[in-house]
Amino acid sequence: MPHWDVLTLSEMTNMPDFTKLQGADALKATFRRHASGVAIVTSSTSAGEPIGFTATSVTSLGSNPPLVTFNIAQGSSSYAHLTVGKLVAIHTLGTENLGLAQLMAGPKELRFAEGFEAGPEDTPLLTDATAVLLARVRSKHEVENNAVVVLDALEAFENGPAEPLLYFQRGYLTTGERLADNY
Repeated sequence: MPHWDVLTLSEMTNMPDFTKLQGADALKATFRRHASGVAIVTSSTSAGEPIGFTATSVTSLGSNPPLVTFNIAQGSSSYAHLTVGKLVAIHTLGTENLGLAQLMAGPKELRFAEGFEAGPEDTPLLTDATAVLLARVRSKHEVENNAVVVLDALEAFENGPAEPLLYFQRGYLTTGERLADNY
């Protein structure tokens, strides 16, 4: 069994390669060093108008029952429309979807200008995505100016293999060498 040295916080801050940060700077610096998958979340308003945004906070919460979560700012133009029971489509993206990720992260007026397929309950479906997961909002947990949205996964559609689109150090990239399998 490996032996791990336990360092105190003061010992870590005295190491030459470490910079001590606090608060928002600490959070931003840490998560800029954490690669995330890129997804697009879409739904519709009560009037059937499309809404959506690029998200790097989408993650599986568990498989029994199948749950997924994402984070969203309460000030987002989409937030008020993501009510409990609302149908949502989560689109995973590959490298060929870079332009789509950038479009959906841009001005809301332009996000659906190039078209989309209308799915169940007027939910916009982006058919070029690597996969689309339909899910229903189970709950929203408001924390300060943000919220965690929990959804029940209903069904998914795969669109063939693709290199994943990732977000890292404030930019888009894809995977490199496979280091190990996790079976």
